[in-house]
Amino acid sequence: MATRKTGKVDAASPEEKNAENLIQELIKLKQDAKKKGLSNADVHEIFLGRRKGSKQAAVWVVRVVVGVLLPCLLAVGLQFHQDGFNLETMMESLSSSPCAVDFPVILEEMFRPVADCNMCRGIESAPVLENISKEEFLKKYAYSGVPLLVKGATASWTAMETFSYNFLKALYETTEGALESVENECQFFPYNTDFGSLEEAFNMSATRAILKEGEESWYFGWSNCDQTVGHILRKHYQKPYFLPDDSESSITDWLFMGWSGVGASIHIDHVDRPSWQAMILGSKTWTLIPPPECEHVCKTFNITLNQGDIIVVDTNQWFHSTYIHPGQLSLTIGSEYD
Repeated sequence: MATRKTGKVDAASPEEKNAENLIQELIKLKQDAKKKGLSNADVHEIFLGRRKGSKQAAVWVVRVVVGVLLPCLLAVGLQFHQDGFNLETMMESLSSSPCAVDFPVILEEMFRPVADCNMCRGIESAPVLENISKEEFLKKYAYSGVPLLVKGATASWTAMETFSYNFLKALYETTEGALESVENECQFFPYNTDFGSLEEAFNMSATRAILKEGEESWYFGWSNCDQTVGHILRKHYQKPYFLPDDSESSITDWLFMGWSGVGASIHIDHVDRPSWQAMILGSKTWTLIPPPECEHVCKTFNITLNQGDIIVVDTNQWFHSTYIHPGQLSLTIGSEYD
């Protein structure tokens, strides 16, 4: 876990504990599979559902189901028996734990489309470029799934001098319905904070907002659905210069802001298109992890963004996490593109 600026150690959230429990269980099962004569490639094929006819493989799969998934279903079933069937209760049960893992995450991974491993085959680090042309971007990166870091890509944006915690706080608090639209129409990501909404986050104390000594660190994100706010934000930034002329950004802006420590934990997104994200303030390191079906030909690597950089990545295909570097507030804005 990350160490806060105050020197205290972050307490693991229930979701992180569940994920860690699952990881440890799967590691044990993988080790057991190797003892029984299965290779890493065998295990990989089993997870993808492509290996059949192996007794050892069949036994190992049964252990995964019985040891990890079945307890979830039994626990939920017991609750139904005690409380009676109710659809709302069922969905809450599948999303909470007596289970060793967040059940919807398992379902998402089961039904995630298989990735094309050419997006990461042979890549050991993301290309880092300056002054890339629209033609080169379209040909090599736009829809290939290959991550890209473009240096100094926000030089003409007034956002670099305008955007801040106080600017965004004032913008949302003075725009009628803006805070409600995030809660009712868009998304808020509290990460490791106790904030329940963007409104709560903007109501933190002034000393915590600037992370004075002794205050608790924070990091959160949200998507914007308010047209008035979106119009003002886009007065201060433009579509990245290297996107093709006929490419359009989504009408939804994504903003992430906070201080040093773990940002987002490892996850994969379920959005419509590839994304770009610009570093307005501070610095942030992304860890990009190939999907399991590509781990035999692809590698995990880091990309560090500094102020003025833009990362382009298909977060629907790459598992990813972020770390915020100390010294300055981190603030990014981004969008999807077609």
